[in-house]
Amino acid sequence: MHPPSRRALIGAWAQVGVLQFFLAETIAIAAWAGSAPYSRRLNYISDLGALHCGVYNGRDVCSPLHLVMNLSFVLHGVGMLVGAILVGTVVLRVAAKPVSSAAGAHPLWVILSRVLIALSGIGIMAVGLVPEDLRSPVHFIGALLFFVAGGLSLLAIAWSWRTVSRVSWAAFACGAVSLTATVIFQFGSGFEPGTVERFMAYPITIGLAIVGLAVARGVRRARTPRTSVQRAGIEASNSSRRS
Repeated sequence: MHPPSRRALIGAWAQVGVLQFFLAETIAIAAWAGSAPYSRRLNYISDLGALHCGVYNGRDVCSPLHLVMNLSFVLHGVGMLVGAILVGTVVLRVAAKPVSSAAGAHPLWVILSRVLIALSGIGIMAVGLVPEDLRSPVHFIGALLFFVAGGLSLLAIAWSWRTVSRVSWAAFACGAVSLTATVIFQFGSGFEPGTVERFMAYPITIGLAIVGLAVARGVRRARTPRTSVQRAGIEASNSSRRS
């Protein structure tokens, strides 16, 4: 098996790049122009991407920097798709494997996690491309796909890495929190909607960034022996020429 390529490293860092979401959210909140201040407890994240100012589902919504938020949603999805495509199954198995371990993650679970990450990425891209105030079912289907597939992808990674990487515990915690909050959001009552939605969304973004960092570290670790061998070969060749 050849060591992971540079494209895999790009995919890993693309996954880490989803953290830009938190910066975009903070910027959009700072520019909020509704009659009442934006509340992370009561307002939905999608309120920041609404195209028009006005009352939407009983909430006074006005986000002048909606383009920033919607672009962030799309970039979030692109990062997930790039990660799912470029970080191949073999790479994820290698990345999960510590130096002392003889076996990496099971390929079937890794394949499943890649598919779920890609589906979740498509979902959040739909959220950004079709803002909530367009009242299209595409927005809500995309949001649900992001939450469900994103949470499940972290559980799949946690299960596949359970015996080979301590990162599995972080992935499991993030996935479990997100899916639990999603169930509460769908079937519970009396909860602050903004708070619950952030317990759905934030763990996915954080969990995927942690996984991306783990993959990047694993890729570098796997590439190091090849780099050392190549360097040694070059030095040996140079020495033979001088002699």
